[in-house]
Amino acid sequence: MTNTLDLLQAAQQGDDAALERMVQENSGLIWSVARRYFNRGVEPDDLYQLGCVGFLKAVSGFDTTYGTQFSTYAVPKIAGEIRRFLRDDGPVKISRTIKERSLNLRIAREKLSADLGRDPVLSELSEYTGIPVEDIAEVDLACVPVESLQKENGSDGFTLESELGVEGHESQIIERVALQGAIEKLPERERQVILMRYYKTMTQDQTARVLGVSQVQISRLERRAIENLRRHIV
Repeated sequence: MTNTLDLLQAAQQGDDAALERMVQENSGLIWSVARRYFNRGVEPDDLYQLGCVGFLKAVSGFDTTYGTQFSTYAVPKIAGEIRRFLRDDGPVKISRTIKERSLNLRIAREKLSADLGRDPVLSELSEYTGIPVEDIAEVDLACVPVESLQKENGSDGFTLESELGVEGHESQIIERVALQGAIEKLPERERQVILMRYYKTMTQDQTARVLGVSQVQISRLERRAIENLRRHIV
């Protein structure tokens, strides 16, 4: 009989059957964590799926040298993914269809990242999920909390609010929502670049790899997108 460590090592090496078996064998653990968050406005099945995303992250990140049991390592990963979703489900309300697509994308990204050893590009996400490429950025943007407008990006520490001259205090949530609306009106590629650079805190090089273009093109797209946003909200 295959033990947990053998399954774990096989799953980390890209064995889909081993990964699926690990999820099945730990379903009770995932449900036990998910139940802590019932009655928070999210369906139990969705909480379980979020828990599965956290579980996949635990499988990917576990190291036997930690000196702990896998389940001990996995529980905070499962809970953390659920709490992150509940925390991010803030003042900008989105439809259930968008939420379901967002959840599917979370699972797909984690699975593809484990299989590929890198972040998947949009075409790979689209093929895996069946969501059109042009819709993926829309889903991601809709599900990002407005608080992320104050998050520093991955390369130079700037925030989107500081770039645009928008005040970043909690009392000015209206301005942040207006900015999010302006981003949604950007051309597709500019919107994707803003999403990756300022919401996902990716560097220009990382963004270029995901979109399959050069770093110079990303720099130009980012500059053009910020100019367009300034015209809309400043």
